[in-house]
Amino acid sequence: MEPREPLAPFLLAFPGPLRDRLVAAVLSGEKVSTTGLLCEYELEQEELPPVGERSALIDSDGREVAVVEVTEVRVLPLGAVDLQHALDEGEGYTSVAEWRAGHERFWHSEEMREALGDPAFTVDDGTMIVAERFRVVERLG
Repeated sequence: MEPREPLAPFLLAFPGPLRDRLVAAVLSGEKVSTTGLLCEYELEQEELPPVGERSALIDSDGREVAVVEVTEVRVLPLGAVDLQHALDEGEGYTSVAEWRAGHERFWHSEEMREALGDPAFTVDDGTMIVAERFRVVERLG
């Protein structure tokens, strides 16, 4: 195997049970989309990933387990998320309302609020989100 260039990390949630479930869903092919907050990118002064960018999917132990490639990036208000995106997150959601409730629990969690530096952070229909689609191009390890 040829050595490859180091890849930026593709991180889902925080290390722990949720990340473990999400990484497993990516590896099984169930999860082909993810959602982040635009304000996270702004806070980190991070550019949105361009289509075609490849990253290393990281598990809870910090290991690179797969190479994923971004296939689509959309910035839209939270209230505009559609059912296909919710289904493609691979977390078993069957409606946008169910998807949103799960994401609000995460975004309103103490851990997320601490990461954002805002103990009272909340989302609403107008909160801008980043909806990413991706595909696994290589499994590692």
